[in-house]
This record gives sequence, C-alpha cells and structure tokens, in this order.
Amino acid sequence: MNLYQIDKNIYGFSYQEYNFKKAKKENLINSDKIYYLFKNDPLKSRRSYIVSSPSLLSLKKEDINILNNNKDNIDIYEWIEEKINSKKIIAINLNYPNWKDILYQKSRKSWNINVLALGNVGTTLLTGLKLLGGNKISRIGIYDRTLEKQKRWEMEMNQVYSAFNYNTPEVEIISRDKIFDCDMFVFCASKSVPKVGSNIKDVRMAQFESNSDIIKEYAIQARKENFKGIFAVVSDPVDLLSKVAFLESNKNKNGDYDFNGLSPEQIRGYGLGVMNARAVYYAKKNPELNHFLTEGRAYGPHGEGLIIADSIKNYNENLSMKLTAKAKNANLEMRKLGYKPYIAPALSSGALSIIDTIDEKWHYSSTFIGGVFMGCKNRLINNSIEIESIEMNNKLFERIKKSYENLGEII
Repeated sequence: MNLYQIDKNIYGFSYQEYNFKKAKKENLINSDKIYYLFKNDPLKSRRSYIVSSPSLLSLKKEDINILNNNKDNIDIYEWIEEKINSKKIIAINLNYPNWKDILYQKSRKSWNINVLALGNVGTTLLTGLKLLGGNKISRIGIYDRTLEKQKRWEMEMNQVYSAFNYNTPEVEIISRDKIFDCDMFVFCASKSVPKVGSNIKDVRMAQFESNSDIIKEYAIQARKENFKGIFAVVSDPVDLLSKVAFLESNKNKNGDYDFNGLSPEQIRGYGLGVMNARAVYYAKKNPELNHFLTEGRAYGPHGEGLIIADSIKNYNENLSMKLTAKAKNANLEMRKLGYKPYIAPALSSGALSIIDTIDEKWHYSSTFIGGVFMGCKNRLINNSIEIESIEMNNKLFERIKKSYENLGEII
C-alpha cells in the first residue's frame, strides 16, 4: 500500500504507484477524511464514492455486483477498517480531469433549489418542497416558458404559511440564464405525456425520445456553466435520461468524450421512490405482504424492469413477483379511472426523496453503477454516494442483474 500527500494537509492511499509526495501513516490516521486513489474508465466508473466496505478497495470492475455484499475476507489495516466504518474514506477516480474538485467540496447547510417546468409534476413537487423543506431549503427558484405559470405559482406558493410559523422556503421566479445558479437543479420538463385512454403500455418509454432532446440542451448548459450542484432528473424515463445527461454534458465541441462535464455522482434520477411507495400501498392491503414494510426493497428502473423484493431476509420469489406486478401497473390502474398518475410520483419520487437526499438519509433514486443509472437504496454523504450493499438471495440478484443488463443495452 502506498501512502500519499495529495495536497496540503490532504492525504490518501492506493495500491498503485502515483506521482504524489509520500506520506506517513500518522498523517492518514490523524486526518478526518482520507482518499482512496484509483484509475478506471470514466464511461464505466464513478468519479467518487464512499468506501463503505473493504471489498470496494479491491474493486477491479464496477458493475451491479457492488449491490451484492459477498463478504469476501479482505485483509486490511485496523485503522483503515475504522475509517471505512465511520464513512471517512472517499474513493477518487484519477481518470476524471476534474477529480481535484472532490478534495475541496463543502457540505451545504442550506440548499437553493431550482425547478424547471411547472406542469402537473413540477407544481406538485414544488408544493411538497415548499411545505416540507423549511429546515434545509432556503429558496426555490422556478422557471417555465409560460410567464403566466411562473407568476401564478410564485403568488400561490408565497401565500402558503402556517400562522405564526413562516419558516418555509421563499419561491422566486428565475430567468433562463440563472437556471444553474443553485445547489440542485430539478428537471421536470416533458414534451408530451400520452393522453389518458391511449393504448401505449409503457408510457415512460414513449417519452424517452422527446425528453432526451430537452435534457440534452440543459446538460450542455450545465457543462458550459461549470455547474457543481446536483442535477436531479424527475421526468420519465429517469434512468435513461440521467444517462443522456451524463453523456451529453461530457462531450466537447467535436463530439468526443473529455469528461469535463457533469460527474456521475452529480446526476440522480428520481423515479424509484414511488414504485416503492406503491408496493407499500399494496403490501398494507394484504396481510401476506405486510413484512415488506420492514424487510422489503425496490431496485431497478421506474417502469419495465422494476424489481420489488418482498424481503431481503427471507426472499420469496412468488410474493415478490406478485408485488412487483402490482407496483408496476399501479399507474395503469389510475389511468383506468380517467386520471393521469402524477401526484404520488411527484411527492414520493420527487419532493420526499429530494428532501431525504439533502438530509443525507437513505432513499431510493437512480445512481451511476458501471455505466448504467440504476435505481437502488443509497444516500448522499460527504458529497459522495453510498450505495447499500447486502448479502442477497441468488434469485433476487439474478433479477436485478438482468434488469441492469437490459438498461445498459438501451443506451
């Protein structure tokens, strides 16, 4: 193991030789935060992440296996194990040209959030953030191409207060050129949503092509403005649009990848939260499935390829498939009633999951895993991502692996 001084009073280690000044073990032991250095293909590997398990120090290929903690016996120093357990080690991929940015990131005590597009989803999400974000959100900027919508929602939201308690975020209209003047940009734009009664079975995929063109525009702008905040994708399909944002922001003028755009950990797709919430809805109605509330998990995309696990302790394939089907088709059931299913997604996947993100709490969102944005339980901590890794039932892991591979084939 090589111990390095990466910069003044900043230390790290690696199993590889790099051209950094050598450091002493005491320097690393006495540092509150240290860095594990490695190199991997940016198309297939994150720029940074929390080292939450010793197995991540021997990771040669980043893929879906990081969700499955196989508990390999890895011999590491006791002081390194202590720092892993206290989340004090951040891995850095030196193949990203802007990797040094990670060393100087500061935690945010208060967040400024900008919301793009005031349609059904955007305004419902906005309402959730306004009501629930008082502790961490200082301001919410809103932008829509329709000026009347902007004026309406600025007035509406700034007239929502509990008597004698006015500690909720102020909502203000922002201009198009100020859209990335924030800590989190929330993409709710959508060119078209299939009408209720249409014969389209996978509504989310029907939106992919048109929404890809829109998000590409904003991903390129984020690159130009050197945006350092979170790029949150709420529009469908969140997993694939997140990948589009990553790829398009990391191309230079010649169309070649230079990875000077949005880093993987900056981009998060918010779609899985509502699939988990829908599973909760049906589990509460069926005593046979009540254990999902304490033992269950959700994985995969917001739509086709979804995996609901009834239990991570005693996985039951039949019950899990039953609950998966219920959650996946819940939006179709709402459409049969004659309504577009946007309220639960905007709140469960959007507002509530975003607030959990900024509170550094575990939640469901899509994050970059080996070149694919995949929904799973994760959290943002020390400005880096920690992904839950558990010892999995083989059948469950095979379902997750298949979904992951299918997502990777689309884009």
